[in-house]
Amino acid sequence: MSIFKFKQFEVDQTGCAMKINTDGVLIGALADHSSPKNILDIGTGTGVIALMLAQRFPEANVQAVEIDAQAAETAAKNFQRSVFNERLTINNIAIEQYTSASKFDLIVSNPPFFVNDLKSDEMRKGIARHASEAFFNSLIAKADELLTTNGKIWLILPVKIADEVIKTASTFGLGLAERINLHSDSSKPTFRQIICLDRQFGVLKESDFYIYDSLKVHTAEYKALLKDFFLAF
Repeated sequence: MSIFKFKQFEVDQTGCAMKINTDGVLIGALADHSSPKNILDIGTGTGVIALMLAQRFPEANVQAVEIDAQAAETAAKNFQRSVFNERLTINNIAIEQYTSASKFDLIVSNPPFFVNDLKSDEMRKGIARHASEAFFNSLIAKADELLTTNGKIWLILPVKIADEVIKTASTFGLGLAERINLHSDSSKPTFRQIICLDRQFGVLKESDFYIYDSLKVHTAEYKALLKDFFLAF
């Protein structure tokens, strides 16, 4: 089914190479800032992360960037149909070419992460899922350019890529503020990391997050995190 219904909005996934997935909803729910006024979602796809952020931060304006024209069109329709439509804007452009008169307090991305991997047979899905090392350098450089002094950048990445991105970020004066290690369950190793980068260089906050207690049974923390979004919770 192409339409995914949340408690306060719906997401039509038609024409989007990458559908709604666990990575996206987790960073949409976990990426945080005390009082963001301007938020940027890089690689918005269906627009689900931007919509979640618009729901969580009712005082914020949310800009979304998406390189794929068809996905950007779908995200635009999802934005227009939502109760947050006046605070949501889509930009069909590569992040490297994106410019903004305003800087952002919160920048969030669920980026393509198969660095230098075999490219997908389907070109559009390839764009959505694959990136080169140069892409992540460009992503951090652009985020640094667009970030306010007290701003935060949140990314969800595989562990090895997260380590490289953290090193790259340090060359731009951005330090690791928070790291959330994601596990399928308590017996499994970390399969993704959600990292927060900022300019404050404070004490690192680190935690583990478990999705399942057992087969198809979500943890209480997962349900609590997504209860404001998922109809099932």
